Amino acid sequence: MATILITGGHSGIGLECSKQLASDYQHNLVLAGRNLERMEPVARELRATYGVKVSIIKIDTSSLDSVRSAAAQCRTMLNNGEIDSLQAIICNAGVRLNGPVSYTSDGYEETFAANYLGHFLLVELLLDSMANHGRIVFTVSGTHDPDTADGRMMGVASEHNAMDLANMGKYGKKLVSSGKLYATSKLCMILHAYELDRRLKKSGSSIASIAYDPGATPGTGFLREMPKPVQWLADRSFMNWIFKRIGITIGSVDFSGKALAKISADPAYANGSGKYFQSNDGSLIERRSSTLSYDKKRALQLWNDTKMLVHLEPNEEPILLR
Repeated sequence: MATILITGGHSGIGLECSKQLASDYQHNLVLAGRNLERMEPVARELRATYGVKVSIIKIDTSSLDSVRSAAAQCRTMLNNGEIDSLQAIICNAGVRLNGPVSYTSDGYEETFAANYLGHFLLVELLLDSMANHGRIVFTVSGTHDPDTADGRMMGVASEHNAMDLANMGKYGKKLVSSGKLYATSKLCMILHAYELDRRLKKSGSSIASIAYDPGATPGTGFLREMPKPVQWLADRSFMNWIFKRIGITIGSVDFSGKALAKISADPAYANGSGKYFQSNDGSLIERRSSTLSYDKKRALQLWNDTKMLVHLEPNEEPILLR
């Protein structure tokens, strides 16, 4: 039975996705997250309820050492037959921090590292372990697009490159807002998804690379770093009404999680590589992402800078993309 690895698959949208993958698609799962104690009860329940194999791996996507350790553990499990072929990697875990800028153990700005750098490295390290016709799905955000209501709320730091974003606030450079840091990290994920798609197609690979926006989804714990009044307002039904009126993309834990599972496993999305899908008010649609996200020159520079930032060794680069 095929296996799907999902970061952040034990809570919020990720958990709903995991339940759907186990129930409707009967896929085995690898839940990857920072807290093994939180993941283990979820894994037990999924096994008991749906009769699938569920493994857990510790990963902190903000830490390059943690990502390398998690990828090595996953490869060992594959080689030992503990898990079956890796049919999909869902890069779903993410953070939106509030307050003063914070840095990881690698010295990088935490939002950029956790949302983008860690997932870039994870995919690089596991790409050669993917099954034919596998899928890599990136959970992104409509906030990356400044031409939409979602994006106008935050804006993106389009003038910054990967080196600037990783070292935000250092060397006397002016900080950007936490909202911009989040939206820009998601823009980088989309640029990466499209560049990966181009490289996979050039290599003749059948693996797909897909970007997915679940919409603004209260109740996921995503807003836990925000002030309490903001968290309270976001959970009120009248705020959803207001968001819709001003054009904000609205998701829900249930529908957005099921849509993520569908994109990751349903045959209907087998040709979704290089595309952007969005959950909006109970509908799953394909649409164009921001104009900036299709900038091939920017994507290539981002790719090359990211390889340096994650210290990618020649033997770590996927054979598929060499």
